Amino acid sequence: MKKSFLLIFFVLITSCKKEENTNDISVPDWKTKQFSINHDGLARTYILHKPDNFAENSPLVFVLHGFTSSATTIMTYSQMNQIADENGFMVCYPQGTALPSGETHWNANLEMSSIDDIGFLHQLANKLQESYKINPKNTFVSGMSNGGFMSYTLACKKSNVFKAIASITGTMSGNDWLTCNPSNKIPIMQISGTDDEVVPWDGTMSTAYGWGGAPHIIKVMDYWANLNGCDSVEKIDFADIDTTDNSTVSLTKQKGSQYNNEVWLYTVTGGGHDWPGSFGNKDISASKEIWKFFKQHLK
Repeated sequence: MKKSFLLIFFVLITSCKKEENTNDISVPDWKTKQFSINHDGLARTYILHKPDNFAENSPLVFVLHGFTSSATTIMTYSQMNQIADENGFMVCYPQGTALPSGETHWNANLEMSSIDDIGFLHQLANKLQESYKINPKNTFVSGMSNGGFMSYTLACKKSNVFKAIASITGTMSGNDWLTCNPSNKIPIMQISGTDDEVVPWDGTMSTAYGWGGAPHIIKVMDYWANLNGCDSVEKIDFADIDTTDNSTVSLTKQKGSQYNNEVWLYTVTGGGHDWPGSFGNKDISASKEIWKFFKQHLK
């Protein structure tokens, strides 16, 4: 009877300890979970997806939401978790902070905010690399719209941390375009719709709050291609699989870099402010193309 009581007591104590540690990042029994981290006096949240086949030295992919959006929203529509499950990499969906007017955002060197998102995302990348023994050479960042802007900010300011970026319908902020001076050469991927009225690909976006100021996205791509020393071009036209989306996709790869870095521009002719494959163009999957690009640059 005494032994039975001791056994029950031990089980209860063990269960309580497990319950107390459910927010501990080291607890292994989860696949998709929200966590928090303190940065600059703020509690910042993020969602992690860790596939069953995740192993040490696997890649880490950040996916940044757009202006007014959320980590949960982009996790849902990007379906990047499924691609992570198929390829064994970890996905992190950080949450931006809210402006006084209520909109969630990333401070891509914008004049509307003083939030240190560069420091936050750097700290978070380092924490995840250490906690999960992730290869720091294979940490990448992607984002939609404002998340794409932030990806370029990290390419300019933290190319030693994030080894390649992918921007979907984003571009460089005016401040980044004027001051960008990355410490390392870095591969760049961009998807832009020719009919995008939110972030026009021709560089005519309003300069209010620092959003605008970068030129035509083709010139932005040429900047990064020149920086990487690309000296050859490959053009690919994708099949018009879905004629009802009123758009087609072509890919221009700038290659030949001595650093083995490439610069890819997907032009969605007739496309808008969309994440191809989820909404807008259905000829490609933006998420699959992002992983294809990052996979090409694995170390």
